Parts: sequence; structure tokens; C-alpha cells
Amino acid sequence: MELKGKVSIVTGGAKGMGLGCVQKLASEGANVCIADLDLETAEKVSKAIKDEGGHAIAVKVNVANSEEVQHMVQEVIEAYGGIDILVNSAGVQRYGTVVETSEDLWEEVIDTNLKSMFLTAKYSIPHMKQRGGGSIVNISSVQAFATQKGVAAYTASKGGINALTQALAIDHAEDQIRVNAICPASVDTPMLRWAADLFKGEQTVEEVVSTWGKNHPLGRVGKIEEIAEYVSFLVGPRSSFITGTCNRIDGGLLAQSPVVLPED
Repeated sequence: MELKGKVSIVTGGAKGMGLGCVQKLASEGANVCIADLDLETAEKVSKAIKDEGGHAIAVKVNVANSEEVQHMVQEVIEAYGGIDILVNSAGVQRYGTVVETSEDLWEEVIDTNLKSMFLTAKYSIPHMKQRGGGSIVNISSVQAFATQKGVAAYTASKGGINALTQALAIDHAEDQIRVNAICPASVDTPMLRWAADLFKGEQTVEEVVSTWGKNHPLGRVGKIEEIAEYVSFLVGPRSSFITGTCNRIDGGLLAQSPVVLPED
């Protein structure tokens, strides 16, 4: 119960990595705001937490909209009186080179993945300062470091997240607000399975996910619970001297070379 009484916001908290973070933070005693466009699912998650004795509220929000983010923050203040933790997990994946990517799609990806983190930090940090500090974790990607073909907008957004994370950490260190990013490789989420369905061809989704998993030295994709464990550590007291970092949690993906030695 390291986070007992702490007030947390998790964007994209109804599904995927955000859901894993919501469940973990609640289990550690935090009061959680499940911020998501899918209010129905967010309310089901909130109810499940409360049924287990935890504290949670669900708020519908478009994280790329300034007014809606401000409204979300105000709902949290009214419910719990402050903000200690912000986990930015909302995001989208889209495909295309810069030639193939329309301006509307570019803006959708940059606004959802990057502008959203600017907005949530902008309106949460003043309340963290009133509490004497806080912690922010931004969910980035290994594609901030190394990319694949056909994900120009997505990769740009993730590189921007890492840069923004470092800027926030430096700007607000004197306020005792720590800011870190985690950079997962493939994690078994609805978004990953959506992508697997998009490219499956004659295979099943399970077969595609399994194949992608084999690209990682550990031989599998990650689990949302594994991401949540890292997030819980970064927002908690055991990481009190850690800020401005961009942490890979990738099953060894970026440690490996594509060069394979011939077998005897």
C-alpha cells in the first residue's frame, strides 16, 4: 500500500496498459481517476475497483481537447482534493509514410499521443505543486529510439514524448515533481491485437502476436501487468531520486543486433 491516499489520473485507463496501471495503482491504495473516451468501459472498471474496496471515478475525456482536460482535472480536484500522480497512457497507432499520411491523420496521432501529454501536465502540475510535489509517467515506445517502416507519425509522436518528458523533468524538479517515460516494445493490448488483425493475412491474430513476440529475445510480447509494475515503481517512494529518464521495457528488443552469425 505504498500509494495509500495518493490521488492519481490515468489517461486511456479503460483498456490496455492504462487499465493495467489503474488496477495496480488502486491495489496500492491510490485514489484513481480513469480518464477515457470510452466512458461505459471506464465506469465498469471504476465499479470493479470500488467493489473491491478501492476508490475510483470515471471521467470521459478527449485528451487532445484543452477544455475537456481542464474539466477532467477539475472533477478530480472536486472528488479528491488534489493530484499526486499522472500516468499518460492514452494513444493511437496509425500507419503510413509521410507521403501516404494525410494531414488529418498526422494531426490525430500527434494530438492524441503528444499534445495530450502537454495538456494533462499543463493543468495537473499546478495542483501537484500545491501538494508539495508529484510524479508523472508518460507511456512512450521503443519506436522513440528505433523505428520500422510505415509509422512516420507514430514514431514522431513517441520521440516527442521522450523530449517532452525530459523538459518537464528539468523545468519542475525544483517543485519536487518527477517526470519519467517508459518505452515498451510489443505489449498484449487491444491496440496490438487491432494491428495484428490489420496485417494478419491468412494467419490468425494469435499467430501474428506470437510471431511478433518471437522478435523479442525473451520470446514473447509483454503483459500489461509488467508495464504497470514499472509505472507503480516510478510513481512511488522507491524511485524518489529518478527523474528525466526514458526507460526501455522491451524484452531485450533493442539490445539485439539484426546480424546473425552462421551456424556450424
